[in-house]
Amino acid sequence: MQENKLKTITNLFEGREIRSIWNSEIEDYYFSVVDVIGVLTDSPRPRKYWNDLKIKILEEGSQLSENIGQLKLKSSDGKYYNTDVLDTEGIFRLIESVPSKNAEPFKLWLAKLGRQEVDNIFDPSKGIDKMIDYYLRKGYPLEWIEARIKAIINRKKLTNTWKENGIEENKEYAILTNEIYKTWSGMNAKEYKEYKGIRKESLRDNMTDIEIALTDLGELATRELAKKHKPQGLDENKNIAKRGGLIAKNTRNNLEQELEKNVVDNSNNLDIKYLN
Repeated sequence: MQENKLKTITNLFEGREIRSIWNSEIEDYYFSVVDVIGVLTDSPRPRKYWNDLKIKILEEGSQLSENIGQLKLKSSDGKYYNTDVLDTEGIFRLIESVPSKNAEPFKLWLAKLGRQEVDNIFDPSKGIDKMIDYYLRKGYPLEWIEARIKAIINRKKLTNTWKENGIEENKEYAILTNEIYKTWSGMNAKEYKEYKGIRKESLRDNMTDIEIALTDLGELATRELAKKHKPQGLDENKNIAKRGGLIAKNTRNNLEQELEKNVVDNSNNLDIKYLN
């Protein structure tokens, strides 16, 4: 493992610790509201500050109030207490509602993101340019980026084929994708991410060249089989997805026999290391 992968995510907001819990089911974090309030306001009594603000939010009928939950988080005394939490979107909305100079950099950042989204609507190529620049900064070569863009297009062709065959909802796309992954790799997408030690990051961005090739083959085979047999509904499409994944699995088995090693790798391209 590269040295920079030994970095850990333990602190946010310029070294101030924010307690958080990762929910692998929805692939999102829940953050301690009191901790975020403490950083944004520098209040000596962040819990009272939050209680007062929460009352105001509830009285105003803000949608944010509907997203406030409670989880047991570890306190400074080593014990676990029920603590108000918000997911990532909720925390951003909370930041926007806090009148504090410490919150201004985040508000400016959110405003910049909003402006970029508007720019992308008028000129979608700006979004593509931004994606290319991001991958270049992460150290990916142009050849890899070109292949990644082609993979996105091929993925769109697959989902369009599924749509023609009666698949409408995103959760059904996920079920079919998992069928392909599970068949050739032995893991669904969630399990594959956990195996590689990643969370919200793209699974494909953290695959080896061989893993990407097998994924592409499984999805391409599924698409061509679906075009030929025209399955309708989820169950029939699941059968086709499994057959497509099986083609990639047979290729994997043949390659592993020749290489005499497992080609499914638990490495990733992160420059950080997650701690539970």
